[in-house]
Amino acid sequence: MRLYEVVYILDPALEEAAVTTKLEKFHALALSQGGEISGVEHWGVRQLAYAVNKLSSGYYVVAQFTAAADALPEFERLIKLDEEVMRYLLVLNEGEPTDGQSIMADVPVRDRKDDDDEEEEDDDGDRGDRDRGDRDHDGGPPEFQGSRGRRRRMEGPRILVLNYKDVNTLAHFVTEQGKILPKRTTKVTAAFQRQLGSAIKRARYLALLPYTRRNDG
Repeated sequence: MRLYEVVYILDPALEEAAVTTKLEKFHALALSQGGEISGVEHWGVRQLAYAVNKLSSGYYVVAQFTAAADALPEFERLIKLDEEVMRYLLVLNEGEPTDGQSIMADVPVRDRKDDDDEEEEDDDGDRGDRDRGDRDHDGGPPEFQGSRGRRRRMEGPRILVLNYKDVNTLAHFVTEQGKILPKRTTKVTAAFQRQLGSAIKRARYLALLPYTRRNDG
């Protein structure tokens, strides 16, 4: 048995009672070989980051359950046959809560402005950072700031578990053109950068983040 999380995007015209009945049918298959539901959270109708099936909004539900892997194919087959399921994502749960929040440490990140000698930066990275200096002060992620042409982490809570549903945090690591900020800019570990890439791809698939940002004016 392993802990899984599934995010559903359902037809926004469905009432909560109808959604609950539908989920009970789905989850009965997932638990057919044992296991249990550990959490279900109805986010309700939300605006989509881009149109899905020509709809601009969807009814979001996040559910977590333990199940045997052999029960999942039939569970997913039933979901795919349901025309009122606009999209879904089933993943192994890695500690993310059902809500859209990441888990932060109580101890803030240490200011690294005096730790430049701990991490070597190539000349190209430094030049790129200097070129972006003015822009970063105004439009860059609040976790980072320019300092004498270099980038450094600002004080703030360390992310213990990056939740792919945490749109506010993920948006800080994406440019206006929709590109993921590189490691030389974010100054995070390689492991966290990989987690970041995976989280952003999941959020985009679930229409929580757009693939590109439109300029309306």
